[in-house]
Amino acid sequence: MSHNASAAPATNFLRQRIEHDLETGTFAGRHFAGTPGDAAHHAAGPLDEARIRTRFPPEPNGYLHIGHAKSICLNFGLARDYGGACHLRFDDTNPEKEELEYVKAIKEMVQWLGWSWGDNLYEASSYFDFMYRAAEALIQAGHAYVDEQSAEEMRANRGDFGRPGVNSPFRDRSPEDNLARFREMRDGRHADGAMVLRAKIDMASPNINLRDPTLYRIKHAEHHATGNTWCIYPMYTYAHPIEDALERITHSICTLEFEDQRPFYDWLLERLADLGLLARPLPQQIEFGRLNLNYVVTSKRKLRQLVEEGHVTGWDDPRMPTLVGLRRRGFTPESIRAMVEATGASKQNAWIEDTVLDQALRADLEPQAPRAFAVLQPLKLKLTNFAEVFGSADHREPCEVAAHPHKPELGLRRFSLGPELWIEAEDFMEVPVKGYFRLFPGNKVRLKAGYVIECTGCEKDSEGRVTAVLATVVPDTKSGTPGADAVKVKGVIGWVGAHEAVAAEVRLYERLFAEPQPDVGGRDFLEFLNPNSLRVVQAFVEPSLAHAPADARWQFERHGYFVTDRVDHRADRPVFNKITGLKDSFSR
Repeated sequence: MSHNASAAPATNFLRQRIEHDLETGTFAGRHFAGTPGDAAHHAAGPLDEARIRTRFPPEPNGYLHIGHAKSICLNFGLARDYGGACHLRFDDTNPEKEELEYVKAIKEMVQWLGWSWGDNLYEASSYFDFMYRAAEALIQAGHAYVDEQSAEEMRANRGDFGRPGVNSPFRDRSPEDNLARFREMRDGRHADGAMVLRAKIDMASPNINLRDPTLYRIKHAEHHATGNTWCIYPMYTYAHPIEDALERITHSICTLEFEDQRPFYDWLLERLADLGLLARPLPQQIEFGRLNLNYVVTSKRKLRQLVEEGHVTGWDDPRMPTLVGLRRRGFTPESIRAMVEATGASKQNAWIEDTVLDQALRADLEPQAPRAFAVLQPLKLKLTNFAEVFGSADHREPCEVAAHPHKPELGLRRFSLGPELWIEAEDFMEVPVKGYFRLFPGNKVRLKAGYVIECTGCEKDSEGRVTAVLATVVPDTKSGTPGADAVKVKGVIGWVGAHEAVAAEVRLYERLFAEPQPDVGGRDFLEFLNPNSLRVVQAFVEPSLAHAPADARWQFERHGYFVTDRVDHRADRPVFNKITGLKDSFSR
């Protein structure tokens, strides 16, 4: 859809940059200067297909997390709003860590968030031929050389922020010699780590990323897309700008940690354009502050550690910040997109309270999620005069209430009252504290959508624990009848009839970490795992949920929002996950 200023989201520096480029025609008349017939030649489709092009370029070496959602929504959203296209590109340059499992999962999550790449699906590996030819061209032009120092020597000679680097003893070898060695690398004549191809820039540069960065390394590893065709693979920092240029990306939007890499991004593209391999105008790299949520870890390495060491049940554990985990927890794509929009785009990294995501979820579900009764800590309630009031202990008194208080089109929930009910254990106190208006001996409360009852006492076991609450029904007080208000009460409680209650497993989730920033400052993030991040209870839910499908959401009255687990839930074994409470319950 084309950009509509009146309906546009709040402006930010990315939108201002794009609007300036569109107004000045920065990318008008772009063309491709590659070799006709090259696989990359037609990578981006018709030249006039889009006014701008963005891209989301994940490495297929893990599952996407909430931080990726920010990049996904920014790149796809900007392309949509300005009549452009966004590419989904797999930066598959490291065969040892990449798997087709991750490729499939990434596609699924981008679509789940509500975005489509259309025909713009690409893999870095399809450009390996071009990247290799570009490397040879750099060598022949004197811009790259083969370095045979060990990894330790290169690390030592690179210098640091207070000390310039030292030129490699192989730096001044002739282009002919470098080209011969590079072709030996390609032909598999050297072992992993024996040598690398480096750019020849400036070993004294204050930007360490310009101190002759590595372009290619030897890896005798099978690639999931190219098999054993290659035993040398391009570095991400070399491959990424080339991919952008071949696909005619206009705005290469990435997170702030790549800011120091931008000078090399520009250096490489300028050299290849000078050599006639790429056309100007070239892509622009623009950085924005990444999304950091308190109480969340988004490092792929640390997320993998959580999975492999068994701290969670898998990548889709509902406590994980992965998109598959958030989906299983019950978060909606609409709520995640709303959170991304609310947090905006800035030039600084910022820490956001994790409750911002919960607030977006509640704003999405409150107007649409049907209500239901659920008892999470069941305590039996016996109505001792039930047979007297209704004529028989076998009687079942029908009750009904709106499925949603503001959406009559959702209809009514129907259930019935019997002589025994399940209520929450916290709804009874033998000796009430001040301000307690629920059940205690002598007090009256209303059973929501049912009758007023009066507590008469309780039953206990041999150790003095309460096993059942006793109460009597106050006749002629049924909700919705003329006598409903005859008896005034301050407390209203939820309930489920014992005769029709549906037994269910309910998983109560809290934050995975007990510390706001568990992996900051070099600390061991595992020390801050929350031992109470998962509590499983055996609960009872109302009969309207007896045949609930998987991945369906409700508001359990008083408790919060819940979803049927998309993996473990079955009609004969219901499993509900708590998504979030009705309001923020975490102390500040």
